[in-house]
Amino acid sequence: MAGRVAGKKALVTGAAQGLGAAQARMLCREGAQVLLADINDELATNVANALNEEFGAAHALACHLDVTQPAQWEAAVELARDAFGGLSILVNNAGIGVRGNIETATLDDWHRGFAVNVDSVFLGCQKALGLMKDSQPGSIVNISSIAGLIASDTMPGYNASKAAVWMLSKSVALYCAKMGWDIRCNSVHPTFIDTPILDGMVASTGKAKDVIMDKLARQIPLKRVGHPDDIAYGVLYLASDESRFVTGAELKIDGGISAM
Repeated sequence: MAGRVAGKKALVTGAAQGLGAAQARMLCREGAQVLLADINDELATNVANALNEEFGAAHALACHLDVTQPAQWEAAVELARDAFGGLSILVNNAGIGVRGNIETATLDDWHRGFAVNVDSVFLGCQKALGLMKDSQPGSIVNISSIAGLIASDTMPGYNASKAAVWMLSKSVALYCAKMGWDIRCNSVHPTFIDTPILDGMVASTGKAKDVIMDKLARQIPLKRVGHPDDIAYGVLYLASDESRFVTGAELKIDGGISAM
C-alpha cells in the first residue's frame, strides 16, 4: 500500500533523530509533506535534506522549535500554513527521560520533564488545532510510553509525565469529537527502543551497550529491543485515513511487555 498519507501535511516534533526522524521518513515515504521541528537545527536540516534527496524536493522542511515555548509553536504552525498550505497531521514526539527515584529526583528535573513531555503536547494540540480544522480529516498522534501505563520505582517523573500524555490525548480526542471535527487524537506507548535516549541510559550505567541491550531484551516477551521503525509504522497507521474510526485510544508497541 503506497501513498498511505499522500497529500497530507505533517508536523513532527523532536524530528532530528531517533523516533522523530524515523516517523518523518515514514510519513514522507508514504506521500506526506513533513515539517521536521527540533531544537537541533543542524541535525533537523540534515534529515530534511536527506528526505528531499530520497523522496523528491519539497517533501521535507526543517524548523527550529523549543516545544516548551508557546511563541515558537505559533511560528511553527504559521510556517506549516505558509510552506504547505495547511496541517492535517501533528505528531507530538519530542520528549526526554527523567531520572531519579522519589528520594533522589530533584524538583527541577521534575519540572523540566513535565515541560518537555507534557507542556509540549498541550501547546502543540492547542496551537495546531486552529489550522488542522481547515485540513480535515486530521490526526494528532502523541508519543507517550509504556512507562505511562506501567510504573517503576526508579522513575516517578517519567511515569507521571507520560501518564499525563496518555490522559491528555483522551481529553483532546473527546473535545474534537464533541466539536464535530474529523480530527482524531491517540497516544502511542513504546517500550525500550534503540534510540539516542536509550544510548544515554546505557552510558549512565558504565557498561557495554550490548550487555545492557541484552538485559533490556530479556524483560520483553519478544526478546528484543524495538527499532524506531516499529514505532513509525504505528504512527503511520494513526496518521492515515485507515484509522478514521480510532480516537482516544492508546496503541501499545511494546513487544508484549504490558500483557505480562
